[in-house]
Amino acid sequence: MKKNTQCDNRSCFLCKSCVREWIPAVAAHKKNFVVKKGQKIFDEGAPVTGIYFVYDGVVKVHKKWGSDKELIIRFASKGAIFGHRVLGKQATNYPISATALEESLVCYVDMDFFNATLKTNPDFTFDLMLFFAEELKEAERKMRNLAHMPVKGRVAEALLSLKNQFGTNKEGHIDIELTRQDLASYAGATYETVFRMVNEMIQEGIIVAAGKKISITNTEKLLLLTQDDL
Repeated sequence: MKKNTQCDNRSCFLCKSCVREWIPAVAAHKKNFVVKKGQKIFDEGAPVTGIYFVYDGVVKVHKKWGSDKELIIRFASKGAIFGHRVLGKQATNYPISATALEESLVCYVDMDFFNATLKTNPDFTFDLMLFFAEELKEAERKMRNLAHMPVKGRVAEALLSLKNQFGTNKEGHIDIELTRQDLASYAGATYETVFRMVNEMIQEGIIVAAGKKISITNTEKLLLLTQDDL
């Protein structure tokens, strides 16, 4: 359990863009709670209640893919919003699921207060619009890759994306530990195929892996794999 179970009312996507006078209202309406590693925050298809923000930790946002697979849409890390895809006139159920990848501290506000925030804070509404635009571009790119990019290229791009988002630790590993299954779900491939592709990259000297830890040793070769769309 984390010692501090309250956020600082200034670090997340919501608080950073709101006018200063609105922050006391955020503090009064938000709820903070600790989520254990592997715990579901909400399920795809569950009734919409509100919007979430990560204060500390990492949350995977994922969607069902067939009867027994999942596709990881994105990873929400410190400060990020999630659950926002419910915005819209006909949205009554969450279209995605959210699960903590590690013990995380999450902030939550209900829909009525979130909608009031949008109407009261034009800078926040504008920033959210830009965020949606970037998400749409990323979704379109991933759809194209699923259709045209070989699996090895998608795995390479997933590793580069993870390094870009989370950086590396002092040992040089990408600073997030993912199971091969989660890496497969993020790359949009099967576990068996990703396991084989990772081993090939290790043999080619492109990456080094130790359990769930992965280091990129040849970024240039990894980038070349993402450009191969034959």
